[in-house]
Amino acid sequence: MDCNPTSILLRTPLDLNKERDAGAGGVVFNSSVLGNQASIPKAFIWPQCHRPATIDDLDAPVVDLGGFLRGDEASTARAVEYVRAACSTHGFFQVANHGVDASLAREAMDCVDGFFKLPLCHKLRARRKPGSVWGYTGAHADRFSSELPWKETLSFGYHEAGGGDRVVVDYFASILGPDFDRTGLVLQRYCEAMKKLSLVIMELLAISLGVERSHYRDFFEDSCSIMRCNYYPPCQEPELTLGTGPHCDPTSLTILQQDQVEGLEVFSANKWRSVRPIRDALVINIGDTFMALSNGRYKSCLHRAVVNRHRERKSLAFFVCPREDRTIRPPPGDLGGSRLYPDFTWAEFMQFTQRHYRSDTRTLHSFTNWLSSSNSLRQST
Repeated sequence: MDCNPTSILLRTPLDLNKERDAGAGGVVFNSSVLGNQASIPKAFIWPQCHRPATIDDLDAPVVDLGGFLRGDEASTARAVEYVRAACSTHGFFQVANHGVDASLAREAMDCVDGFFKLPLCHKLRARRKPGSVWGYTGAHADRFSSELPWKETLSFGYHEAGGGDRVVVDYFASILGPDFDRTGLVLQRYCEAMKKLSLVIMELLAISLGVERSHYRDFFEDSCSIMRCNYYPPCQEPELTLGTGPHCDPTSLTILQQDQVEGLEVFSANKWRSVRPIRDALVINIGDTFMALSNGRYKSCLHRAVVNRHRERKSLAFFVCPREDRTIRPPPGDLGGSRLYPDFTWAEFMQFTQRHYRSDTRTLHSFTNWLSSSNSLRQST
């Protein structure tokens, strides 16, 4: 097996169907039970070359957004310089003074903690349905049967439909009942704050790329995003497994709130490097779709998560996605010159990651090849 973190790990549709069939009746991730066993199940053991090792800290900028939000030219110039350097290198930076209320962020984390502390039978009321990206899953065992991540996730969609839309509130009410009204309200407000921040960051990215300031903001104004809540329980053999395997997010931009427990790692300069949590700062990383929107100028961030023996870890990831029918194409001018990727829609790319491919380090490359092959086949018939 090729263990280079940037190697292609493509599964065919048939392979994934077999994995799903195996996973559907395989491991049930109940951390209260698995945590008391002497060793972890084989399905959670990763190849030796992917396992955690002693690493250095990542030297990544913390971008102060305060001056940018105030319109200060000197602060904006510094922010642009930091963002351009980071996104051209590894696609990762953090932001401080971002305008998201700290008490709201803490409330959101507390609500998520409350959900993951529920008995498994209650969490399974929100179980993800086949073919959907919404819902609860333990270790993604509903989709795959090997190299499982040591984590639980709860995912749901967010979009603004106008007229006092309550998509998150309604989601929690429908799957967990009235006891979770407050959770839905808090996470609705949190998603609204993340959407607002994402548009600010899109402006900063546009300036750093030398395109019209409003270009990406306008593109993502009617975005349909995904919120994912992650819970990484303590693990008795953390040296054998991963909380999340090496991958680049297929979405456009990720805004991540960490708790104060280390675990996030970024691959930079041919090494895995740890990202130390910074209180009240938010993690930003570029995803595959924005890499295509920048015609490869900005790098999709290769990252993973590790677990530890004694402490649980939680994070909230807000994945910014275009509207499903939007055509992914870099802006005109220098970025739209010699094209690295063909036009595609977010719906096509999302379908590929859900039906044909286990997202990893070369998802966009493999999707491009798959799309070209599919188009050639359609033209020949």
